[in-house]
Amino acid sequence: MSITGDDIRAAVGAGKISEAQATAIVALADARRGARENLDGLDEPFELFKGFNEIFIVVGLTILFVGWCGLTGVSAWLSGAPEMPLLVFAVIGMAVLAALAGYFTKRRRMVAPSIALSIMFAISALQAGWVLGSWFAQEEGIIILAAAVTTLCLLGWWGLFRIPFALLLVALGAYVTAFSATSLAGVEFRRWQDAFLLSDNAAFAWVTLAMGLLGLVLALRFDMSDPHRVTRRTAQAFWLHVISAPAIVNTVAFTLFQQGGAAAYIILSGFLLLMALFAIVIDRRSFLISGIGYVVALVAIVAEGNTWAFILLLGVFLVALGAFWESIRGAIMAALPRFPGKDNLPPWTRPREFSA
Repeated sequence: MSITGDDIRAAVGAGKISEAQATAIVALADARRGARENLDGLDEPFELFKGFNEIFIVVGLTILFVGWCGLTGVSAWLSGAPEMPLLVFAVIGMAVLAALAGYFTKRRRMVAPSIALSIMFAISALQAGWVLGSWFAQEEGIIILAAAVTTLCLLGWWGLFRIPFALLLVALGAYVTAFSATSLAGVEFRRWQDAFLLSDNAAFAWVTLAMGLLGLVLALRFDMSDPHRVTRRTAQAFWLHVISAPAIVNTVAFTLFQQGGAAAYIILSGFLLLMALFAIVIDRRSFLISGIGYVVALVAIVAEGNTWAFILLLGVFLVALGAFWESIRGAIMAALPRFPGKDNLPPWTRPREFSA
């Protein structure tokens, strides 16, 4: 069922809606239709700023925040007992940032200032969490309490302003909290590889994989609620994919790559191909980007003296994949049988059938 302009005018005439409401409905419909028509092949919408004025405002906000941090930091240090002043200043800072977000995010709908304010809010929340951690936790528990407080504050920030980038910060906070809890349970984090190696000191790697899968599930929920990608839900999903894809791909691929041997490399190649297929099906490039480094590393091992030639071919393949993404995706989606959620994925164009 579709509502036409005549229906809108009839609703105004019957007193069901006002002229202002009718105008708003028509404007929203035009915006949604324009978004669908202007998205070439339903590409992934990605926007960091809308104009240079946003960059100008971000510079001003950054200088303002740095000045605030410097002034309050010196004041807290000179007080002799810095914990309470730091907590008070952090709370005041978060309140001011929320007021600024009310203007730049909710009223002006600016992208870059919203991202900058989210980062600044995270820093202020971390400051408050660190003070609370120093009060209520032992030395080993300060990080986990600070990370948990920061994550909860960021979750409230996202709930209030629905800034897509804030979800990435929430995910990072949750990841650090889970990592700290694992360390607090007695597992020692000795080197950075422990975060991804399932075969050695694997507790941290399992945390990475679990958090990545959780982020992927949430991202897919956002994606499937907006298959045409005309609302902010697709931007929420984008940032979750940005952080969940590396967590999943790096954990499995790095483990297989470190094992070495022909069998591990064959399994790794199959896994990367599976991730590429998955990326095409859900119409998200982040899984491909995360796996490119491992493809290059595998090529360097297998190709021996012809590494650069294979890297050149890989570049040609990626350019061709990007150029003909929708055609390739349409062929794959048409070939796949029906499965739960297929109709909620971004639409695809069926390949043309040629007759003799």
